[in-house]
Amino acid sequence: MHGKGSNTRLSTMASRSRIPTLLLFMFSTFATIYVAGRLWQDSQNRVYLIKELDRITGLGKTAISVDDTLKIIACREQHKKLSALEMELAAARQEGFASSRSTEANEITSKKRPLVVIGIFTRFGRRNNRDAIRKAWMGTGAALKKMENNKGIVARFVIGRSANRGDSSDKSVDIESRQNNDFIILDNHVEADEELPKKTKLFFAHAADKWDAEFYAKVNDDVYVNIGEPMSRSSTATSSSYALGTTLASHLDNPRVYIGCMKSGEVFSEPNHKWYEPDWWKFGDKKSYFRHASGELYVISQALAKFISINRSILRTYAHDDVSAGSWFIGLDVKHVDESKFCCSSWSSGAICAGV
Repeated sequence: MHGKGSNTRLSTMASRSRIPTLLLFMFSTFATIYVAGRLWQDSQNRVYLIKELDRITGLGKTAISVDDTLKIIACREQHKKLSALEMELAAARQEGFASSRSTEANEITSKKRPLVVIGIFTRFGRRNNRDAIRKAWMGTGAALKKMENNKGIVARFVIGRSANRGDSSDKSVDIESRQNNDFIILDNHVEADEELPKKTKLFFAHAADKWDAEFYAKVNDDVYVNIGEPMSRSSTATSSSYALGTTLASHLDNPRVYIGCMKSGEVFSEPNHKWYEPDWWKFGDKKSYFRHASGELYVISQALAKFISINRSILRTYAHDDVSAGSWFIGLDVKHVDESKFCCSSWSSGAICAGV
């Protein structure tokens, strides 16, 4: 009897001792899974942050080809669309599958891709020039919106910020921007003549990120443009058609095109010269620039604008904005179009632009 009771107590104690052991094993298993999961998530976050750092700073990266650029952009667009659909689905579930946002999203996606985004480069103290352009060909308010919707032409004045941030110049532009809603204000750019090449790069990068257009154009604020009516791919232009829309429509089948009044002038090495080029020695013994479009008006296709956007941190600039833009396309498979209509000398010569 005594032996039997002892065996029972021993069996009970052994059973009790196995329960804490089992709990301890389960706890350690869950802890291992949790820690492994966190480590995996942290590693993914680190990979993402490293990629973002490389993208922003350009460290460890070489220039990305135009074709690779388009692939990257396509992936980004797909990711944006997926995120938007997920948000719409969540909203629909909360509202009984009757979300008004879905209708708005459908309206946005149904809009046609803009034909061209025109950046009109302007400076402080040039309000009269801007008002003249608004009156001559750009329009304001409903007229500006109609040009975008009916002709596929988006036009915005492009300006940076004052070196004395928040001064009267900045405030004046902010007021004008609120009144007309027709500015691209580059907050991270200081407005200065010597910074114009960097301003050009920032505009194309900004425009390519904001608008999914066929083309992107740079024009000065002392140039008038005949925007005209865009033509379809199947349409043919007549000899009297000198409008910007008609001209660009004829190049829709060229994925990498650079259109302008092409030139290649002398490189000046004298520091006191108006067009002095500090890097003059890089242009060979004859000291002449490579072929590039005049800065008054030129157009690049979407692929080239995306290329600038992706590689903005490693694309160098020279003393002049038009030379800098031309340098970015050297070595790429780009079609240079010497378009006489973009030589803004006079309307009577058949040009689609005129300097004033």
